[in-house]
Amino acid sequence: MIHTLTALGGMHVAPHHLAAQAGRDVLRDGGNAVEAMVAAAAAIAVVYPHMNAIGGDGFWLIHEPGKEPVAISACGPAAALADLDFYAGHDSIPSRGPKAALTVAGTIGGWAKALEVAAPWGPALPLSRLLADGIRHAHNGIAVTESQSALTREKFDGLKDAPGFAQTHLVDGQPPAVGHILKQPTLGRTLAELAERGLDDFYRGELAARIGAELERVGSPLRSSDLAAYRAQIVEPLSVRLNDSTIYNLPPPTQGLSALMILGLFERLGVTEGEGFSHVHGLVEATKRAFRVRERVVTDPQRLPADPKSFLKPASLTDLATEIDREKALPWPDVAAPGDTIWMGCIDAQGRAVSFIQSVYWEFGSGVVLQDTGIVWQNRGTSFSLDPKALNVLKPGHRPFHTLNPALALFDDGRVMPYGTMGGEGQPQTQAAVFTRYARFGQGLQQAVTAPRWLLGRTWGDVSTTLKLESRFEPALIEQLREAGHAVEVLPEAFSDTMGHAGALVRHPNGVIEGAADPRSDGIVAAL
Repeated sequence: MIHTLTALGGMHVAPHHLAAQAGRDVLRDGGNAVEAMVAAAAAIAVVYPHMNAIGGDGFWLIHEPGKEPVAISACGPAAALADLDFYAGHDSIPSRGPKAALTVAGTIGGWAKALEVAAPWGPALPLSRLLADGIRHAHNGIAVTESQSALTREKFDGLKDAPGFAQTHLVDGQPPAVGHILKQPTLGRTLAELAERGLDDFYRGELAARIGAELERVGSPLRSSDLAAYRAQIVEPLSVRLNDSTIYNLPPPTQGLSALMILGLFERLGVTEGEGFSHVHGLVEATKRAFRVRERVVTDPQRLPADPKSFLKPASLTDLATEIDREKALPWPDVAAPGDTIWMGCIDAQGRAVSFIQSVYWEFGSGVVLQDTGIVWQNRGTSFSLDPKALNVLKPGHRPFHTLNPALALFDDGRVMPYGTMGGEGQPQTQAAVFTRYARFGQGLQQAVTAPRWLLGRTWGDVSTTLKLESRFEPALIEQLREAGHAVEVLPEAFSDTMGHAGALVRHPNGVIEGAADPRSDGIVAAL
C-alpha cells in the first residue's frame, strides 16, 4: 500500500532529499515557508547541479491564508548585445557553449523578491542561515546521483568542451561515477559572498562585476550592465475556475496558460472515472488544444498577440472543449519543447504555502561554468528563434518562452495545494495527471504522484513526439489508445525519468499537511 505522509508543524518536498531537509530545518529554526524555500533553492542548486543552478531562472507562487496568491517572475531577458546580427551565420542559437548563455539569470533576484513579500510576516532569519546548507554541501561535497551520472554521460559530447565544464563536472575528462564525491568550493564561496553582502551583489555588486567580466571573456553576449538592469517582478497570476476550486499558475512567458487550459477543458468532458481510457485520452486531447493555443500566444509579455486570460474564460473553454473527440485522437505531432528543472513545495505551520520552480533549461544549461564563481549558466535563451517573423524571435531585453510553471490550487473547502514537476513539455501534463487523480478521482496524494504517467511530445533531449507511456499501464488501455489513433510508445521503465519529478502538498483546514514526493526522483517529503 502507498501511504501519504502527514504532519502539523510544516512540510517541504523536493526532488533531492538534502534540499527537502534544508527547507524543513529552516522551518524548525522558526523560518517561514519563503525562507525555507530559499534555503532549499540554494541547497538544490548545489546537490542537483544537472537540473538547476543559481545561473538559471525561477518562478514563485506564494499564498498567505485569506489572501490572493502572489506570483513572482524571476526570468532574465536577452542581453543587450544578443540580437540577430550577433548570431549571423547561425540557423538557430547554439544550444551549448558561450553563445547559448545569452539571458540574465533571474533566480537569485526571485529569492530576494520573495523574501520582500515575506518580510511583513515577522522577524527574518539571517541570509547566512538560509544559505548555510548550500554552502556546506558545496564545500564538503555531494554524492553524485544516478541521474546526474547518467545525464552527464548521455549529454557528454555537447557539454565536454563548454568553458569550465570539464574542470567542474567531469573526473579526468569523463562523467563522474555514481557515488563520486563532487566538491564545488568556488560555488560555495560565491554563496558565502551572497550571504555576507546580500543577494543584490549578484546583479549590482562585486560579484556582478566578476560574473560579467568572465561571461564576456568566454564569448557570451551578456555583460555586467545586463545584470545591473535586472529586477525580478511581482506579476498577476493566471487562474482558472473549476467547480470546486481555483487553480493558479504563472502568466507568459511561461506555459502556465496551457496547464490551466488542460484542467479547464478536461472538466468540461465530464469524465467520472480515473485511470481508464476516458481519463488518459481526455487529458491528452485537452493537452493538444492547450498546446496549440500556447504556440500561438505565449511569448514575452511585451508582445503578446492576445490576452491569455481570454482563453481561460468559461465560454472560451466550453467552445474549445466541444472540438475534442471523446473517441478519436487529434493528429499529432506539433512543436515540442525540452527542459530540465526542479519543482519544490513548502507549507509552514501558519498555513503559508509556496510553489516554486528553478531551472537552467537543458541539463547543465549552456554547459558554461564560470570558473571565477562556480556558476553554471542557463541556456534558456535558446528557445528564441532567429526567424524575424517568429512569435518568439530573439530581441534584446525580451524574455524567452519558458516551460516553467509552478501550480497552486485553492479549494472551496479550505484546502491549499501547491504542486508541480520538472520535465519541460511534460510539466502541464503531469500537473493535470496529479491534480485530477487527487481532486477528481479520490486517489491519495502519494498514489496520485506515484501512479503511471504519460507524456505527449518530447523532453530531456528526445526527438520523438509520440504519446509515451510508462510500462505499468494496463495492456488493454494501451491498445485502446492505439485504436483511437494515438501514436503510443511504451517506455521500458516502470518509473521513467522522462515523466519528470513531481511533488505535491495539501494543507487541510484543521492544519494537517499531506505530502508526496516522486519515486522517480532522489527526493523526499521532510516535515516537522
